[in-house]
Amino acid sequence: MATVVIDAGHGGSDFGATYMGRREKDDALNLAFSVGYILEQNGVDVIYTRVDDVYETPTAKALEANAAGADYFLSIHRNSSPIPNQYTGVESLVYNRYSKAGEIARNINRELEKVGYANQGVNERTNLAVLRRTNMPAVLVEVGFINTDRDNLRLDSRFNETAAAIANGILMSI
Repeated sequence: MATVVIDAGHGGSDFGATYMGRREKDDALNLAFSVGYILEQNGVDVIYTRVDDVYETPTAKALEANAAGADYFLSIHRNSSPIPNQYTGVESLVYNRYSKAGEIARNINRELEKVGYANQGVNERTNLAVLRRTNMPAVLVEVGFINTDRDNLRLDSRFNETAAAIANGILMSI
């Protein structure tokens, strides 16, 4: 079966986006563990870039995934906007939307849409180290906006379904 590296975005002194005491790094780590557990239950080997509250550069994470010979890379984040409650939904970022990573990202977004998140699409970002420096298909998923109350409520009330949706999006692609 496949090996998937799961990156819980940010960590340590890098909180990521914050909103009313909520920190992106914490949501990302919790989701990473839940997604990883579901993948493992389905026969996928999972490697975590972090298992506690530490910071490592995105380039180092990509190089670790390459050194492990992983088949896929998933980076979990929360989005944010300049004005609270301005936007809602999920967005996935890939280096090339027409690649295998683009297929995985579309599947993840569709599965999250079934949980109730607005699907903001798949966008190319060629300047992100975890997408540019990995030797395997890599997806960075923005799981709702951390500064949108509706997205936080959905994540909190449907956490298990959210993790399952991300895992299912990967499983249907590998």
